[in-house]
Amino acid sequence: MAHFTKATSVHDWLNQRLAIDTLQRVLSKEYWIPKNINFLWAMGMVLAFTFGILLVSGIFLLMYYQPNVDTAFDSVNYTIMREVDFGWLWRHVHAVAASVVFLIIYIHMLTGIYYGSYKKGREMIWISGMLLFVAFSAEAFSGYMLPWGQMSYWAGMVITNLFSLGSLEFNGLVEWIRGDYVPGQAFLDRFFMLHVLLIPLAILGVIGLHFGALRIPHVNNQDGEEFDFDEEAAKYKAGNKKESKVIAFANDFLSKDMFVVSIYLIFFFYLVFWHFGFAMDPINFDPADGLKTPPHIYPEWYFLWSYEILRPFPKDPGLVAFGFAQVIFFLLPWLDRSPNAVPASRRGLFFFWFWAMVADLIVLTAMGKLPPQGVYSTIGLVAAWVFIVLWVVLPFITRNEKRA
Repeated sequence: MAHFTKATSVHDWLNQRLAIDTLQRVLSKEYWIPKNINFLWAMGMVLAFTFGILLVSGIFLLMYYQPNVDTAFDSVNYTIMREVDFGWLWRHVHAVAASVVFLIIYIHMLTGIYYGSYKKGREMIWISGMLLFVAFSAEAFSGYMLPWGQMSYWAGMVITNLFSLGSLEFNGLVEWIRGDYVPGQAFLDRFFMLHVLLIPLAILGVIGLHFGALRIPHVNNQDGEEFDFDEEAAKYKAGNKKESKVIAFANDFLSKDMFVVSIYLIFFFYLVFWHFGFAMDPINFDPADGLKTPPHIYPEWYFLWSYEILRPFPKDPGLVAFGFAQVIFFLLPWLDRSPNAVPASRRGLFFFWFWAMVADLIVLTAMGKLPPQGVYSTIGLVAAWVFIVLWVVLPFITRNEKRA
C-alpha cells in the first residue's frame, strides 16, 4: 500500500492521492516546445478554445431546442431567436464557431503538411489529427440537421443516399440510418443524439489522443531542425534559457498561445456581431418540406471541395473519387517518400505540389457552391481530376528527393 503522511494543505492532500504535481510537471512545466516556431503553431490552442465555445453555446441552445419535426424549426427561429433573451447571440456564436472551426482546422492541416509535421515518428500525431477532422465533420453535419430547414432536410437526404454505394443499391442501409424511407422524426432523433452526446465524447477522446501523441516525438519546428530535447531541456532547467532551443509549455509557450487566441477572438466576435450571415444558409430559413426540392443543393463551405469531387462524375466513379478524397489524407505519411521533415520551400518539387494542392482545393470549393452546368461543370471536373492526379504522383516526386 502507498505511504501517506499527514497533509499540510489541501494541495498536499490532493497531491498524495492524485499526483497533481507530477501531472503538472509532465504535461506542462516539463513539456518542451521548440523556440523556432511561429504563430501557426498556436492553431491547436485556437481549435481547443473554439471547441470550448461550441460546447458552452451548445448547452445554452439545448435548453430551448426541441428535437421534434413539428417544433424544431420554430424552436430555433422563433423561440431562441426572438423570445429568449440573448438567444440570438448564442445562436450566432454557435453558428460562427461551427464554421470558423473548419477554417482553423484547414490552416492547421496545411501547416502540418507544409512543415512535414507528419514525418519521422510523428505519424500518430497526423492520424489522430485526421480523426479529429472526421469527428468535427460528423459533428458539423449532424448539427446542420437540427434546425430542420429546407437545406437541413435535403442535405440529409443527399448525404445519407451516399450509403447506398451507387449500383450496389444498399437501400436497406440508408433506411436503417434514417430510421425511415425519408428523413423524419427517427432521423432527427438520431442526429440530435449524435450531435449532443456521442460525437462530442469522441472528439474529447481523440483530443486526448492527439495531445498524447505530441508528448513523445515533441512538436516540430519551422526550420525542420533536429536536436536533443533532453539536452536542451537540461539547459533550460539549469537557468540557461537564452541558449536553450526549447521553452516550457507552461507558462512560456502558453502565454504566446493566449496572445494569438486573443487576436483570434477579436476576429471571431467581429463575425458574430457583424457578419454572422455567412454561417447561416438563407435556404435553411424555410421549414423542411419533403415535397419541395431546392433548385440547387449544396453543403456548407467546408465540405464543398469534397462534394465537388463527387459531383462531376457518374454515380459509381463519383463515389470512388469521393471515397478516395476522404481516405487519402490519412495516407500522407506513407505517400510522402522523402526523408526530409523540413519546410516545403526546401523540398524542390514538393513545394510546387503543395501550392498546386492548395489552389486546387480553393477551386473545388468555389465550384462546389455553383450550379453544375456549363463552364462550371467543366472546371469542376478538371479540378477533381487534378486532385486525384496530384496524390497519385506524390510518391514519385518525393521518392528521389535529396536529403535537405
